Amino acid sequence: MTSTKGAGAARAPRRFLGSDWPLALLLLLAVALAVPAGVSLIPGFTGPPAPAVVEPVPTPAWQQLPTAPAARTGILPLQASAPVPEPAVLAAALEPQLKADGDGDFTAYVQDALTGEVLFSRGGTDARVPASNTKLLTAAAALHAMDPDHRFSTTVLQGAEPGTVVLRGGGDVLLSSGESAPGQVLGRAGVATLAADTVASLQAAGVTGTVTVHADDSLFSGAALNPSWLSGDVEAGEVAPLFPLALNSARYNAAVTTGPRPQDSAMATAEVFAASLRNLGAAAGLTVTSDVGRSVAPADAPVLAEAQSATVAEQVALMLQTSDNYLAEVLGRMAALAAGLPASNDGATSVVLAEVGKLGISTDSMVLADVSGLTMDNRVSAAQLTAVVLAMTSGPDPRLREALPGFPVAALTGTLDDRYVAGQDSAGGAGLVRAKTGTLNTVLALSGYVVDADGRLLVFSFVGNGLKAGATGNKPALDRAATVLAGCGCR
Repeated sequence: MTSTKGAGAARAPRRFLGSDWPLALLLLLAVALAVPAGVSLIPGFTGPPAPAVVEPVPTPAWQQLPTAPAARTGILPLQASAPVPEPAVLAAALEPQLKADGDGDFTAYVQDALTGEVLFSRGGTDARVPASNTKLLTAAAALHAMDPDHRFSTTVLQGAEPGTVVLRGGGDVLLSSGESAPGQVLGRAGVATLAADTVASLQAAGVTGTVTVHADDSLFSGAALNPSWLSGDVEAGEVAPLFPLALNSARYNAAVTTGPRPQDSAMATAEVFAASLRNLGAAAGLTVTSDVGRSVAPADAPVLAEAQSATVAEQVALMLQTSDNYLAEVLGRMAALAAGLPASNDGATSVVLAEVGKLGISTDSMVLADVSGLTMDNRVSAAQLTAVVLAMTSGPDPRLREALPGFPVAALTGTLDDRYVAGQDSAGGAGLVRAKTGTLNTVLALSGYVVDADGRLLVFSFVGNGLKAGATGNKPALDRAATVLAGCGCR
């Protein structure tokens, strides 16, 4: 089963005896030379000279302990003058951390983000099961294939049959049951608002009498469930049958993100819409039937109401932050549509591979059976995952920067909010490590970026396969390794 759960702990000022002493001696010498002059000018002064005060080396701003996530600012321009970690020193610091607790092993890859220099590799090009780190590929593909500012429309149309209105899904699976909330990502478009706008349109057209609601979920094609997903994961609510129309990313309640999901989110959404339409329409002379059907709206059907989703960029960020399997799979299908492919599982995997390849990242050894990382059939190397993070942080396409706000921040946000906390060996990485998590029973992954103590941006990926299920030492090992990166200079 997948589980997905991040920016910096205060770093003690780095004091080096060899560098402080010359300054202290110079200050003391200056004071000593000044004393005679001081005595001749101020005869009453007879006390000893004041001791020299050496100011502590200030801790860099990015290494200060945060109390809350900072406002979105993006990555500041990189300074080429910042020292690059020495590969041998970095390896000596990383190797002791990357030890599996029991079975299995970790592969790893670290690059300097400015130059692309490989600073560390341990089996970095080996194809591995990436778990939810697959979502990094999906995020890059969605931002590259679609305009990051694009929104998906949910529409209410006049049906082909008299008295029928059709709720057509356009890919927004983050609808809420209430009124639209423009400032939100989940719930930006609300079913209650769609219902109110529909009543107003029917009133304006002079429609009264009986109304029946149908759902149109024809945007997606192919199987609603990926055959590579385990039935137990579906039953546990890790994912659900995919439709282009859903409330709360196919959850019964936005506040409850575990447990079983609706198995037909399109019909479940249409039923909520029908109930809202029934309540609002009674005063307008409309009687909405309790039966909800399914049909495809005519291509030229009049639009009665429309609501738009959060942007693709905002949805990508939410998907990475919460590691939402359902949302990842929907974004993959919507990217496929944008690329002229079917909105199916095969279309989604094809477009992700194609778009990642367009970024100049080799996909020769990649195997994708889904785009969320729930299946054990995916294969991606740590080097390829690092290359995607590199493209996001400092690649030539600025659209990919929109993924960065979605990276969980150690000890603060998303799927890293309970890691790197006080008392853990990795607490030094709190607020500094920004990374996508990945968890299956025998798989752990962590891929992301840090700005180290010398101001160098490093990108990395750690992937563990064949691990002992339930072993408690593996996740801390990954976190300690990322903390090592945050604590460099390794020189």
